[in-house]
Amino acid sequence: MKRVIALTGLAFAIGLANMGAQAADYVAGKDYRVLDNPETISGNAVIVREFFWYGCPHCYTLNPHMEKWAKTKAKDVAFFKTPAALNPVWEASARGFYAAQLLGYENKTHDALFEAVHKDGKQLFDQASLSKWYASKGVDQKKFNSLYNSFAVGTKVGRSQAGAKRYQLSGVPAVVVQGKYVVTGEGPQVTKVVDYLVDKARAEKK
Repeated sequence: MKRVIALTGLAFAIGLANMGAQAADYVAGKDYRVLDNPETISGNAVIVREFFWYGCPHCYTLNPHMEKWAKTKAKDVAFFKTPAALNPVWEASARGFYAAQLLGYENKTHDALFEAVHKDGKQLFDQASLSKWYASKGVDQKKFNSLYNSFAVGTKVGRSQAGAKRYQLSGVPAVVVQGKYVVTGEGPQVTKVVDYLVDKARAEKK
């Protein structure tokens, strides 16, 4: 019996080793999607955009992996958090995000808002509840409400909506690399595929 277990364990270990060796060979149509009409991006930087909604449990699960990835990404990679505004409820969250961003609070409130919704069960999906919540984090409530429906925030929301349409997104989370590749999912594998596509996009620039 011990011999059988040992051999099975060895076979399992070899299988894992083979899986590791194949990990970098990601496949279009399986691990990521290639857009039919990719965006043309000039410049030396590789652009990565993460589309999310604060009420999405999958986005909440993916968030810490993307946050960790963002801290170790290559210097030639430009990363943008992009709140999806695919419907009126999502747009409210997007307006709140951009208002906080313009006031310099994005880094202080992004993770906290995910926690408030998914860990504390708070329903923060309209201007009134969002303005009170952001105010509790130090944001000037009057300035927040002024920016919420401003031209500046409206422009950013419009760009997010145009991007989601251009990238053919029907849901979130979705990570778009160089306006050409789309990665979906919620685990640590997502960032590995993103790194693979960043390398691919970098090579395609040369």
